[in-house]
Amino acid sequence: MKLPHNLSRVEAFSDGVFAFAATLMVVDFDMGNTLTSTKSISTGFLSFFVSFFVLVAIWWVHYNFFRRTNYMDNGLIALNSILLFVALYYVFPLKDLVQSGMGEGVNTPKDLANLFLMYGIGFLLIFLCFSLMYHRAYKKSKSTENATLLYFYARHFAIFVVVSLISVLLAYFKVGIVFGFPGIVYTLIGPLCFWHSKHFHKKYINLLS
Repeated sequence: MKLPHNLSRVEAFSDGVFAFAATLMVVDFDMGNTLTSTKSISTGFLSFFVSFFVLVAIWWVHYNFFRRTNYMDNGLIALNSILLFVALYYVFPLKDLVQSGMGEGVNTPKDLANLFLMYGIGFLLIFLCFSLMYHRAYKKSKSTENATLLYFYARHFAIFVVVSLISVLLAYFKVGIVFGFPGIVYTLIGPLCFWHSKHFHKKYINLLS
């Protein structure tokens, strides 16, 4: 007999993983042995601040997914598990990236390229999971209006995946590392998402109205 999936259990487990990731960041936050290491403390606090709010942003996107659909199956559980696994480690290369921007932890362009590579792969995997989760929920949706909304977000987060893939390739081939090109390319997300939103609503206006 096929048992129904318990959506609340999946959400509760996910929230527990996000809470654990936040705990790891606090434990990893080093205040130093003395209060005289002002620069090190400031850098550590800034990297912790950025990492924490990036984790909150990922949680918010995850939270919104469960607000937009009540559908759950084994495929979505698998994708959600991969997402949570990546999110646990994603904040740590991000923290190092912030520290490198303040002149700590990265000594050569190769180190910076590797950091951009780690950051890009984590970003890519997280939003690939979101895009695939929305696409799977869209395929299973029985409401035309809800399906259109889910399809929109599947495409929306696919833009994040494409941009991060460009960043990964730039970092891998060490293109413009000194100027931070693999990081600057993420600014494309804003205009591309705006263009997609305008184009999508124009094309599917009859379904959304």
